[in-house]
Amino acid sequence: MNRAILWSVVVSAGLALTACGTVADEPAVTGAGDPQGGETDDPDDPVVTTTDDPADTEDPATPPGDTDGADADSGGSDDASFLVKPDGMGGISFECDMFAQDCPDGEKCMPWANDGGTAWNATRCSPIADNPGQAGDSCSVEGSGVSGLDDCDIGSMCWDVDPETNMGVCVALCTGDSMSPVCEDPDTACAIVNDGAIVLCLPSCDPLIQDCTDGQACYAVLDDFLCVPDASGEMGVYGDPCEFINACDPGLMCLGAAAVPDCTGSQGCCSEVCDTADPAGDAQCMGVDQACEPWYEEGAAPPGYEDVGACALPA
Repeated sequence: MNRAILWSVVVSAGLALTACGTVADEPAVTGAGDPQGGETDDPDDPVVTTTDDPADTEDPATPPGDTDGADADSGGSDDASFLVKPDGMGGISFECDMFAQDCPDGEKCMPWANDGGTAWNATRCSPIADNPGQAGDSCSVEGSGVSGLDDCDIGSMCWDVDPETNMGVCVALCTGDSMSPVCEDPDTACAIVNDGAIVLCLPSCDPLIQDCTDGQACYAVLDDFLCVPDASGEMGVYGDPCEFINACDPGLMCLGAAAVPDCTGSQGCCSEVCDTADPAGDAQCMGVDQACEPWYEEGAAPPGYEDVGACALPA
């Protein structure tokens, strides 16, 4: 069963000494595109970027690796819930503010898919259940994981929902505001996506050791590496096409097509995470002529992430 939480991405051309994955821009040696969160328009910079506008993403029913939906076996999931990078904070269908929790008493601000799709694209005030669950408790949703209706308390939402049982776990929402988000648990970081409809505190992780729980993998999410459900399904091995951040198996990441040898017919393909301090060096990389490139620009890596790299074709 594929409990997919897919982060939709648009992939530009090749990797200019950049290992890329979430947000991209520029500097010659950066990761997650640019850990500072810019975007690149340079066709020679093969980074994976998240789209600025959820409307620019693929149809959520389109499986990873198939931009026109023709490949029904490419590993996607009809029950996937899509995450996209924020553009402006809050769209025209945002009835309430996820940070402010400005709903009437007895209700909470929740993300939901107001178009019947599988991507959270709006917010609304939803009733708080009697005896609601707290962060870490098991939970259930009504309808689907993107309905905006669950039995978690205010300040949390039901996450990683099993589409067969509609059960998940209550996860704390970020507090503070979009400029200075706060997660009380120091082992988590705030993922702000879908124009601010999703503001979740997700577990931090180490992509070199893949220390997430079963069913999840350590992916680049904006500036951080966070545990997100692995949505690769039967696909996701080295060289497989990908259009989504978590469409690759644990230990791999979705890079721009120009960064992976023989990556054709897709905007991106899966390639290995690598350790820049490993004596094996570029031999860690399966692809011909690929090199283990640093994920972060020199001096920009958070403590403990200095050796994180990705296997990519140098520009």
